[in-house]
Amino acid sequence: MDSRDGALELLGLLVYVGAWLCALAATLLPQWLTMSTALLPVESYGLGLWETCVVQDVGSTECRAYDGLLGLAGYLKLARVLMCASLAVGVLGMLTAVGGLHLVGGCGGPGAKRTLMVTGGVLGAAAGLLCLIPVSYVAHMAVAHFFDDNVPDMVPRWEFGEALFLGWAGGVLLVGAGLLLVSSRWRSQVEPQPGGMQRRYQVMSTDVSFRKQSEYV
Repeated sequence: MDSRDGALELLGLLVYVGAWLCALAATLLPQWLTMSTALLPVESYGLGLWETCVVQDVGSTECRAYDGLLGLAGYLKLARVLMCASLAVGVLGMLTAVGGLHLVGGCGGPGAKRTLMVTGGVLGAAAGLLCLIPVSYVAHMAVAHFFDDNVPDMVPRWEFGEALFLGWAGGVLLVGAGLLLVSSRWRSQVEPQPGGMQRRYQVMSTDVSFRKQSEYV
């Protein structure tokens, strides 16, 4: 394998790990949506997948977990399921991609390693899509509620929180990392190997010399 392909593999795996950590942070943070009101300017509220928090200006934070799954909003249920699925698929893809690294031995021949790496890249891209769907859907719900004409202007609106931006970054990077891993093995499969070119040249040279001998006789 070319050294450039090996460097592309390592780069893709490093981006993969960083993107997965971003998705994990987005899943755990309670700032998917934030809200502050003019009536209580010293307080702001955060809405997450697992709990809601009240942040005071003095620095204190009080969080409370949701009482039950039945009373949870539908888009939060969907976001929980898809984010957990994204993390699980991401871990599976990382483990598969590690087995396909050129530097890691004991995982079969070049064909098996290529299959492992491509599978890991595809799983990484799938994990990125699973992460982008709930983040974008929650953002869409927040925008639709923010510009809803049926809601009075005095009612406070939810706005984008830090977790949404982390989720977008993690999803995009997961897709990019998956494409990097797939392209690293795609290049090594498409590019001709030096040994094969040398054998082809030897065969052509032998054929030419045989023709010359035939014409001489």
